[in-house]
Amino acid sequence: MSIKAKLSFSISIIVAVILALSTSLYYYSTKSETEANLETQLNNIAKQISITVEASENALQYMEDTLGDKLRIASLAAKEQLDPDINNITNEQLISLSAKLGVDHITLWQRFGDDVVAVRSSDPNEVNMSSKTWDYWHVAFLQLFDKQEVSIEQGQKLKHFWSGPFNFSTSDPSKVRKWGYYYDGSTNYMINPYVNAQVLMDFNYTIGTDAIVNKIIADQSDILEITGFDLEFYGKAKIIKYKKGVPVYNLDVREIPFGDYNYQDPVNDRENIQEANETGKAITVKRNVNGIPVIKNFIPIKMNKTYVFSVVFDQKAIQEPVNRLLVMQIIISLGLVLITMVASYFIAGFMMRGLNQIMRKVNAIAVGNFGEVITIRSDDEFGLLASRVDTMGNNLNHYTAELKAAAEELQSTKQYLESFVNHTSDAIHVTDLIGHVIQVNVAFESMYGWSQEEALGKPLDNVPPDYVSSHHELEVTVLRGGSVTDFETVRYTKSGQLIDLSITISPIHSESGEIIAIATISRNITSRKQTEEIIRRSEKLSVVGQIAAGVAHEVRNPLTTLRGFVQLHQQVGSLSPAHLEVMLGELDQINMIVSEFLVFAKPQASRYQSIDIINLVSNIMMLLDSEAKMSNVQLTLLADSDLPSVTGEANQLKQVFVNVMKNGIEAMPSGGVLSVKIEHLSKGFITLQFIDQGGGIAADDLARLGEPFFTRKENGNGLGLMVSQQIISAHKGAIVFRSEFGKGTCVEVSLPVDS
Repeated sequence: MSIKAKLSFSISIIVAVILALSTSLYYYSTKSETEANLETQLNNIAKQISITVEASENALQYMEDTLGDKLRIASLAAKEQLDPDINNITNEQLISLSAKLGVDHITLWQRFGDDVVAVRSSDPNEVNMSSKTWDYWHVAFLQLFDKQEVSIEQGQKLKHFWSGPFNFSTSDPSKVRKWGYYYDGSTNYMINPYVNAQVLMDFNYTIGTDAIVNKIIADQSDILEITGFDLEFYGKAKIIKYKKGVPVYNLDVREIPFGDYNYQDPVNDRENIQEANETGKAITVKRNVNGIPVIKNFIPIKMNKTYVFSVVFDQKAIQEPVNRLLVMQIIISLGLVLITMVASYFIAGFMMRGLNQIMRKVNAIAVGNFGEVITIRSDDEFGLLASRVDTMGNNLNHYTAELKAAAEELQSTKQYLESFVNHTSDAIHVTDLIGHVIQVNVAFESMYGWSQEEALGKPLDNVPPDYVSSHHELEVTVLRGGSVTDFETVRYTKSGQLIDLSITISPIHSESGEIIAIATISRNITSRKQTEEIIRRSEKLSVVGQIAAGVAHEVRNPLTTLRGFVQLHQQVGSLSPAHLEVMLGELDQINMIVSEFLVFAKPQASRYQSIDIINLVSNIMMLLDSEAKMSNVQLTLLADSDLPSVTGEANQLKQVFVNVMKNGIEAMPSGGVLSVKIEHLSKGFITLQFIDQGGGIAADDLARLGEPFFTRKENGNGLGLMVSQQIISAHKGAIVFRSEFGKGTCVEVSLPVDS
């Protein structure tokens, strides 16, 4: 398809899309507006019905109360004219009295246990009837016989009198009647006059709610049905009595007090009625009932009781006019699209003449001919495009020559890099982000033993189990954009041999800066490690020689003294007590030097247990308190609350703390404060700081602390701090000395807490 046709087609498509969107918006907005108007109309109808229902029920209640008053007056008149004993009353007497009082019939009831039975009546069908199955009627009868106030909500309640709601008669279901019941205890029976109440039932069908509903449906053909639901009885219709096997329904427990319910959808209707009642708002739904698409509107109305009105509207009344508008809009839109297509085709042909010349120039450039010239010289976009295409041809001629030179240089660089990678002695392998090897060099094959065919496309599983965790940490560092340089570790070769390596790991980025691979350079340092081990052993032997020389020197001094006194004893034959005291002191000195040396050389097995560090330090401070006071030194303890315990050997730690605190006291001959500060600063460690206010330690001496037999004390041997360092190291802790000459010293001991 040519550009001319494409341009015409594209413009037509754009116009078609715009018209389609416009038609759709118009359709849905019209439909929404129509439905909104319908909802308003339905709400107005519901309000009209609610007003009618309220007025109708008030009028009906007034008429029913009037009948109830008439029945009460008839009951009082009958009581005055009848014998108080029912045995002295006949049915014929009740027939005469009914006609005289202007009621249809009079029935007399007696109570027998928990049953109430009609014993005498002017209507033969009433005699021997029981009220035991009459629901709340029976309850009202029992309360009247007990001379209690009737608690039933339905009906009219006065003193000693109750008039139930009008209903179908049990004795004659074809009749609608209104009853009154009177009992004050002065007779052994309850008086029950009743009259025909058909007028009350006809009221709704003539001027009441049903008449209004029928008129609305007749006036508005789009409304299919109006139904009133009584929420007190909806879904709970009761059959409370039977007459000759025929169920007789109560008029006052109807779930649909007015209107018809032909468009039934019981499950969904029940949910919508409940939702409308709970929210107090109208609910509108679209359904397909009896094969007819309808709109149902459920509207709650609260009066003396709660009703929900359902107005069923025919969807076709909305859809048909909207569909007609939609068809008209589509026809107009299709005409506009056709006109646009024809007009745009001719316009595109006019505009494409300049583009054809540009195409010839581009085709010439495509085959390597950069000398073609375009004759367009207009000031519009095509003229500018022609000028730029000419410039592009000239530049392409220049850049083509440069690209050829660059390609030759890149080829040379590629060969150099490949030669470097394949001839270096360091193993290089590249993996993707899931660990599969994608490239290796020659040194990799010789160092690890896997050939290129064996390694490519598979994960390199050569990390010892003890180093897996550290390897994962290195990968995470690289994947976050960092790099790892000269990291010393060990790896397996193909044969299973462990070799010492120094590895450098770096990410490889794409042009967009994303990490796409990981490059690892491995250097075999096994020989270097072996050399370092030999050097370390030599240094250990040297240290042992130094310690041995120091011990020999320290022990030889007291031995010289002992030898002199022994020679003196040979000459004079006896020694004075003073001489013996000196000899014992020298022997104790030798024993102390040897004992401390043995502790350092071979620490005794210790039983570690949980230690309360504050309690241990407090006991030591109490032990050294007298010595401190003699030197005019004040001991202070500063400790965090709720410090965790540490695991260790209490006597060994006590030896360390006593040694450090004594050194602090001796460092302050003129007195001062020795502070012990205990904190839980870092996770997993307790820190003890012993801070004195002495003269401090010179920088040269500070570097030599812990060396065997190095001391500045007149009576010291330099083994105390060395043993202390050995004890703290055995407890997996650390001891650090901080001092500045003339400004005091801080000895910091870190011990791990209980895990």
